[in-house]
Amino acid sequence: MEKQSHPSKDITGTSGSTLADKKIVLGVTGSVAAVRSADIARLLMRFGAEIFPVMSKAAAGIINPELLYWATGHKPVTELTGLIEHVTLCGNVENKADLLLIAPTTANTIGKIACGIDDTPITTFATTAIGEGIPVLIVPAMHESMYKHPIVLKNIELLKEHGIHVMLPALSEGKAKIPQVRDIYARVLEILYSNKKLQGKKILINAGRTVEYIDPIRVLSNNSTGKMGMAIAKNAAHMGAEVTVVYGKGTASRPSGCRIIDVETAVQMNDAIARELQSHNYDCVILSAAVADWRPKEKAHEKISTHSESELILKLVPNPKILDTIKKASPHSFVVAFRALYALPYEELIDNAYKRMLQAHADLIAVNDVSKTNTGFESDTNELFVVNRKKEVHKIEMALKQEVAKKLLDIIILEMNKKEKA
Repeated sequence: MEKQSHPSKDITGTSGSTLADKKIVLGVTGSVAAVRSADIARLLMRFGAEIFPVMSKAAAGIINPELLYWATGHKPVTELTGLIEHVTLCGNVENKADLLLIAPTTANTIGKIACGIDDTPITTFATTAIGEGIPVLIVPAMHESMYKHPIVLKNIELLKEHGIHVMLPALSEGKAKIPQVRDIYARVLEILYSNKKLQGKKILINAGRTVEYIDPIRVLSNNSTGKMGMAIAKNAAHMGAEVTVVYGKGTASRPSGCRIIDVETAVQMNDAIARELQSHNYDCVILSAAVADWRPKEKAHEKISTHSESELILKLVPNPKILDTIKKASPHSFVVAFRALYALPYEELIDNAYKRMLQAHADLIAVNDVSKTNTGFESDTNELFVVNRKKEVHKIEMALKQEVAKKLLDIIILEMNKKEKA
């Protein structure tokens, strides 16, 4: 009779394919945050990963190993046997694990790994994975007073020096808390795809929204958060690029390793980009910001009173079209435009984007339909159609913006290579 897959694996790949074919060993140590381990496993599975749990004796006292068996479809390793599980999964064998994720990680386990001690299944897996060159990510979780112990902090720095990835906890309520599950997923993604395809490349990105002042308080703007642009910047930096972001208003976090230039208005963004192109040679310019098309012809110097005016009439003038200036200022740069359209049929969507790309002499354009659920402003997800100058279309399916950004950069790299060879 054919062996049946464990029923819990039916969620594999239901949220995306970023971790498809990836084998991840999930180590669980004796922190109370072990109660989060099943959620971590399940989310990674939803993006395609196969999870192999390993537990310390202390962890098995906090959660029953059967929970992780249910969650992952693999019986947790709770002790090492003649099967030499640590070698089977993390040794010099075929089809070894792609990552050892230890979440949560106690101060005890951190100290042992830092000193090369392997007297638990978790630490033996760590020794084996480190020796084999498999990436290791530890996620500390403990009381804040324990975390602040100078030797614990020194051990964490020692791990980093040896190339072990550490995801720092959130300090609140006297605890060093395990990060959110989606943040752990994002860090796993970064580690597994930390290729250097853009090493030596300089990339300029604009992100966020611009604001146009009516008076010192009120503005004309839109709902862009900057999440898409910052996701592109973050992934480009991880791929080895030197990234500069001209950032308008937004709520997206600022990625480390990127140079950020803050602006507010469309004119300020245009001027900042012009200065960058005059003073630096950028290999690629990606224009993902939602720039206001119009601004008030005159800005009131004081707050306009709603009591003294029965109506407010604004005269608007057009803002500079940043996209149209890039090729003139930097002819060698590979230019990627963005276009947000609303409720157009597919053919019209592509035609509209293609014409705008040709008009601006851009090399590539990414277009999305913001009328769709979860593809517009303020969403964590997106869907893009990427059109090149031959009117070939690459579709990026709906996914988290971090995943979309990575796929977009892969397309940009492909198209840049084609252009260089032409």
